[in-house]
Amino acid sequence: MKEFDGTTAENDPDSYREIETKHPKQLYLLFFTEMWERFSFYGMKALLLAYMVTQLKFDEPKGYAILGSYAALVYTMPMFGGMLADRFLGYRKSILFGGILMVIGHLTLAIPQNWSFFYGMAFIICGNGFFKPNISSLVGTLYKNNDPRKDSAFSIFYMGINLGAMIGGVLCGYVGQRVNWHFGFGLAGLFMILGLVVFYMGKKGLGDKGLPPHTESLNKKIFAGLSRETIIYICTLLSIPFIVLLFHEYGAMDYIMLGLGVLSLIYILYIAFKLEREAKFKLLAAIVMIVMSILFWAFYEQSSGSLNLFSIRNVDMNVFGIDLPPLSVNNFLPPFWVIALSPVFAWLWLWLSKKGKEPSTPLKFALSFIFLGVGFYIFYLGCKFSSNGLISLFSFAMGYVAIICGELCISPIGLSMVTKLAPIKIVGMVMGIWFLASAIGEFLAGKIGSLMSVPEAVVNDAVRSLPYYADILNKIGLGSIVLGVLLVCLVPFLRRWMKDIH
Repeated sequence: MKEFDGTTAENDPDSYREIETKHPKQLYLLFFTEMWERFSFYGMKALLLAYMVTQLKFDEPKGYAILGSYAALVYTMPMFGGMLADRFLGYRKSILFGGILMVIGHLTLAIPQNWSFFYGMAFIICGNGFFKPNISSLVGTLYKNNDPRKDSAFSIFYMGINLGAMIGGVLCGYVGQRVNWHFGFGLAGLFMILGLVVFYMGKKGLGDKGLPPHTESLNKKIFAGLSRETIIYICTLLSIPFIVLLFHEYGAMDYIMLGLGVLSLIYILYIAFKLEREAKFKLLAAIVMIVMSILFWAFYEQSSGSLNLFSIRNVDMNVFGIDLPPLSVNNFLPPFWVIALSPVFAWLWLWLSKKGKEPSTPLKFALSFIFLGVGFYIFYLGCKFSSNGLISLFSFAMGYVAIICGELCISPIGLSMVTKLAPIKIVGMVMGIWFLASAIGEFLAGKIGSLMSVPEAVVNDAVRSLPYYADILNKIGLGSIVLGVLLVCLVPFLRRWMKDIH
């Protein structure tokens, strides 16, 4: 097995020492590429659970299980896509190949046939595996080592993600719910094409960043006259039927996610303990935060599952006599608040950094859980004081404000944390494991969401359906705050492991 030398972004001799505030123009190329890709991804995701429950007539536990399996696979594949990019393809080829697969997936979902639903999702899963980790890793290559602009850059990049998610959630949610479900899926595909065009036209400006690490190895003929690159593409396509089978046998995902989680943890620990002391403890600190992020996403991702149905059944969507479409509203609020608050957080981290008072990465993670818990507890209080089974749209929106503050303390910071703490030669793989943690969280989110399943007899009775949501919302809120306090207690230990990286 290949040895790793332990070099990280912060002990490289060319480390960046001067504080600058201007970002390179290539950041904005990646910003717009990711924005349109996230339009397509979240626009489609906004429709999934409601489509399964209302159109395919799946019962709610089955719908949650399939949604959880889909989300888990979407965030599992980046681990493999990141590894293949690190060793063979490079970031650029991975992004283009992944984008093409996602276009095929979205357009397949637009076909009004029974077979198209699972096959469309399978193409999107594989495409996302190549696209998602590598565009994030490519952002990290734009900055010299130990550059204090990294957290700010990832906050800006994250704003692009959510701008696309907001527009996609609103437009695809509206078209799907009010016009035609398959038109909504097709609209997502058109904007995925736009994202690919933006990247392809602007990739020359990236210079030598993101190219294959060893072109000769990639082009080498290794089987039946086929190059290693071609075999990677063929094997990816051959995995599509297997993923479709998993959707039909979704119970197997319990064992798959457990196995992947355990194996990836063992492997990354094996690598960590082969490194020199300083690099080892930096990677161990990253592992602790990655593992904790699983629970954050398990709670947070109710927004695309149970809270979609909650918004339909138990949120008062009437504003000045106008009934707003619940799916559009629920999928508009999270990215809207991210867009509104991202510039504030990007400025805040730089301002605090200049004063030497920026919270450490572990403390930001702890704050993310506390904010998240406050948000869910606001939802619960809205339920507690409801007299007609509906909570106000104001309470719903304010709950999301706190939740998004939590998201901004963990998601862009986590992306930046990986590029800082992981050894340079395995950044893509560790980024993939970061997304695998999200995958396990997404899978657990489906399990938690199923606890809020509402019996068919009361789905149209707001007063009787509300208690099914209120109890779990309360438990999520309190549990998240407790986890945040626990992380605060671990901050001193993690800071010592991270040494000079805060």
